Amino acid sequence: MMDNRFATALVIACVLSLISTIYMAASIGTDFWYEYRNPSPPENNSEPNKASWEEFISEDADEKTYMDALFQWNGTIGLWRRCITTTENSYWYNSPGETVTKCISFSLSDQFMEKYKEPGNHNSGSDLNRTYLWRLQFLLPFVSLGLMCFGALIGLCACACRSLYPAIATGVLHLLAGLCTLGSVCCYVAGIELLHQKLPPPEGVQGQFGWSFCLACVSAPLQFMAAALFIWAARTNRKEFTLLKAYRVA
Repeated sequence: MMDNRFATALVIACVLSLISTIYMAASIGTDFWYEYRNPSPPENNSEPNKASWEEFISEDADEKTYMDALFQWNGTIGLWRRCITTTENSYWYNSPGETVTKCISFSLSDQFMEKYKEPGNHNSGSDLNRTYLWRLQFLLPFVSLGLMCFGALIGLCACACRSLYPAIATGVLHLLAGLCTLGSVCCYVAGIELLHQKLPPPEGVQGQFGWSFCLACVSAPLQFMAAALFIWAARTNRKEFTLLKAYRVA
């Protein structure tokens, strides 16, 4: 029979694991990793602004083009998409003052495309630091989510076998998932800082990390705590079982 301490630890670990998985999935699927706020966004009535809008929604827009649009129109950017929001009509069928949000997805080739030392200038040479940081910030969250799901499968097998030994593997997988999540957050922060050194926001435009980024930040410590509880419960239960077995033999 399992000790109440171990059962309680496993229940708490499962709850933490479930919450962190939900947070991580929501973080990956939303577009608010970083937000820009422009107190006086331009109107779309002028021809240059219309052209800038059209360039943004084009799938061939380079990094400088869509970053300039994000600066101007209260943009948000996630792992998969970039969005801009304006309160002015951008097409003839929108009523004046209507809020319009347009999001464009990054294609898979965009995620692995090299970044340049001067954003938008293909002749400036590749920036390896930003290139690999961008790729890692995209890949690591999925690796983390995959490790969490694999750990859950092992946990189900442990329940079916009525054994705590597989819980050690579940704890190790959660530990690796937490490291991947933490690595993704660090890569994103470093990538944003390097991007702003190359392409600083205009005066008056404020940037801040959004709630999607915060969900990823919260998910990492939850994964570490779940890993610690899984490993503690499995190892301690095994030690006590070994001591009890030795006592009965004696």
